[in-house]
Amino acid sequence: MTRFLPGILAMAAIVVASNILVQFVLGDWLTWGAFTYPFAFLVTDVMNRVYGVAAARRVVLAGFAVGVACSLIAAGLDKTTLRIALASGTAFLVAQMLDIAIFDKLRDGRWWSAPLASSLIGSAVDTALFFGIAFSAALPADVNTGWANEAVPLLGQGQIAPLWASLALADWLVKLSLALLALVPFRMIVRNLLGRRVEN
Repeated sequence: MTRFLPGILAMAAIVVASNILVQFVLGDWLTWGAFTYPFAFLVTDVMNRVYGVAAARRVVLAGFAVGVACSLIAAGLDKTTLRIALASGTAFLVAQMLDIAIFDKLRDGRWWSAPLASSLIGSAVDTALFFGIAFSAALPADVNTGWANEAVPLLGQGQIAPLWASLALADWLVKLSLALLALVPFRMIVRNLLGRRVEN
């Protein structure tokens, strides 16, 4: 278990930082949390490559527990709602477990195929679940989330859509960019942890 501790601590740090940084807006469509949260997929993928599926799941469950604790604290401080907390926890757990499954299926391919495919698909599912559950008008309105359904041009330029669609698209684009950039630290960390053993 102690060999998984760095992964657990890294995941916990990312979840806590993201829960704090999501409160700080960057431009019209993003928060600072959008730039920290995608690194959760990096941690999951490193743990999966180096220690296997079971270890990656343990790290994700630890991150989920920390996320639930953050949501409860934030709800107590009136920084979030039950709907947003539910969206966050659901999106995290489903997307991370999907990431693990996809990575495992592709683990014998080229070194970059498993982390890239699993992160891209996991990120898309994470974004769809979080924004859909937290803000979509398809679910009962919430006094603290109703603002997200204001009709605005998509990313300020495109067709008219609910505001949350622009927030989701901007968030997803950041996740895609970071999934590509994370391939460099993934390769370096994995090589280091595996004693510089060259992968496929």
